[in-house]
Amino acid sequence: MSHLLKLMQVLILSVALLGVAASGMAGQQYLFKVASLAPEGSVWIKRFREFAQEVQEKTNGEVEFKIYAGGVMGDDLAMYRKMKVGQLNGGGFTMTGIGSVAPDFRVLGIPFLLRSYEEVDLLKKGLLPHFTRDFADSGMELIALTEVGFIYTMSTMPISTVEELKKGACWVPDNDPLSAGFLETLGMSPTPLTIPDVLTSLQTGLVNTVFNSFYGSIVLQWFTKARYITDMPFGYAYGAFLLDRKQFARLPPAYGELIKSTADKHFGLLLADTRQSNEEARAVLQENGVTLVKTDPNALAELEATRDRTVMKFKGKAFSEEIYEETMRLLDQFRKQK
Repeated sequence: MSHLLKLMQVLILSVALLGVAASGMAGQQYLFKVASLAPEGSVWIKRFREFAQEVQEKTNGEVEFKIYAGGVMGDDLAMYRKMKVGQLNGGGFTMTGIGSVAPDFRVLGIPFLLRSYEEVDLLKKGLLPHFTRDFADSGMELIALTEVGFIYTMSTMPISTVEELKKGACWVPDNDPLSAGFLETLGMSPTPLTIPDVLTSLQTGLVNTVFNSFYGSIVLQWFTKARYITDMPFGYAYGAFLLDRKQFARLPPAYGELIKSTADKHFGLLLADTRQSNEEARAVLQENGVTLVKTDPNALAELEATRDRTVMKFKGKAFSEEIYEETMRLLDQFRKQK
């Protein structure tokens, strides 16, 4: 009887020790340090935090995301370099910033190419496999596409004609050969700057004409200086949520699938958030004294002709001929059906 009692005590102690060991192993096993230029409090960071919280809960705390918002880790290329040396494990990248790493990602940013969100959604879906392969070749796992939205010409002076645009001291995103090439084809000499440098440059007068979405101009405070917005989209801006591919591959397959399915959910909501925020921001800007300037009826035809000349110069350089031809095939097919 005493032998049986001792055996039971050993079993109880063993179970207790196993419980202690299990509790010691619980918690964070996979940490992803992720950076973004998006400001704290913006819809982009809000949705990302909700995505990260759900992943953490569904993995019992084993997968965790730490986000550095507001450009504290530098611009897109600085973030990418930090990924390469392991200081970061991912980021929310802009189209222009990450385009120097995966050039074909620039294709939807061709000025005056897209006319509606219907076209945007069609092309994103059709080109997603191509983008996924390109990022994989650069060591990155594409988790989700993000969106800034249609961007507009914003200036300290009203711009309604191409000639008025040419008189501006224009900003272009650093490492954006398409926008720079477009403006140069118009006969301008744009000033390349990183996004964090734009507001200061507007304040000092280094530039007086910039490009952003309605919502972006509010969260970055550019509207406080650029008080005139040309009421015709200049182009479309988007981005990508990317993780280091080696780090992602260390996850158990179920966790990798969970991250992607949860990202589909939350970044799908983010897409709707962004579009609604842009719509609401248009009214907010007007309420705060920003003037929407109507364009000259002939301006669009001249700008589209400039776009075509720009594409001829940069096709095969800024992006591949393959991605451009596929983009135009999908777009032409859609427009014929419409």
